[in-house]
Amino acid sequence: MSYEHLLVAVDLTEECDPVIKRAMALAAPSNAKVSLVHIVEPMAMAFGGDVPMDLSQLQQQQFDQAKERMDRLFNKYPDIHRGDSHLTYGQPRQEIHQLAKEQNCDLIVVGSHGRHGLALLLGSTANDVLHGAPCDVLAVRLLKKE
Repeated sequence: MSYEHLLVAVDLTEECDPVIKRAMALAAPSNAKVSLVHIVEPMAMAFGGDVPMDLSQLQQQQFDQAKERMDRLFNKYPDIHRGDSHLTYGQPRQEIHQLAKEQNCDLIVVGSHGRHGLALLLGSTANDVLHGAPCDVLAVRLLKKE
């Protein structure tokens, strides 16, 4: 079975390299489109929603840093087109599912090792993405660095 459009959830660390490489290897035989997605989780969500200070400036800095890291990925992987990729705010599981539907993706690719990296970005969402996903999901096992 070949896929036509792969959506790759990235955490913008070096740990996302094996995830992107696996997606590109899967996409190559059928010349499938590969899109990246990174979700910046609202800081208020991380703090339980009731924060006694304005986090908008910190949130913007976090978003700007994510944009810079995403740009580095485009330079590193020139076969992935900027216009096919997404950087957005929100709850990762919901945003990934919605984007996969809107973009008619037939495979979502995520990294998984359950301790850090994508697990920090997604929390337990690597598992959550699987449930209710509008298409197939591939969890690429990330090896722990000793």
